[in-house]
Amino acid sequence: MHKIRIARLTDLTRLVEIYNQAILSGNANAYSEPFTVEERQGWFDAHAPEAYPIYICENENGLVVGYLSISPYRDRPALARTAEVSYYVDYAWHGKGIGTALMQAALDDCPRIEKKVLLAIVLEWNAPSIKLLEKFGFKQWGYLPEVAELNGRLCGHLYYGKEL
Repeated sequence: MHKIRIARLTDLTRLVEIYNQAILSGNANAYSEPFTVEERQGWFDAHAPEAYPIYICENENGLVVGYLSISPYRDRPALARTAEVSYYVDYAWHGKGIGTALMQAALDDCPRIEKKVLLAIVLEWNAPSIKLLEKFGFKQWGYLPEVAELNGRLCGHLYYGKEL
């Protein structure tokens, strides 16, 4: 059983650790250098639980093993009903249903936070993320070829969307 809750400031260090795992993998997002906790403070502060929450998943011992954030899409008033979803799971916990539990919690909470459309922007070679999105009925809505270069490799961005 996965415990899902809204992130607290005391979780930020662990969220950064998980995010940095993805950065160091070189295939999960478009950053190439790890972040410090201080550098991610503004990101955390911009996620007010009433509109743009960060959901975390804890294991049975209370360790944060993954998170999902709902973020503004382009931060424009006419787009307020649309949000971007991003999720990261500790690599030691991949394949254990963490992403599924987080995504289900976020989708269930969308009426409360008044989101009608969710978007996810993923690197085209991120097969686990694509599989998770498609499991929840997200469809590919767009493709930007070769917009990212990581470790000398070019990669496109896939835009997945879901109307709620």
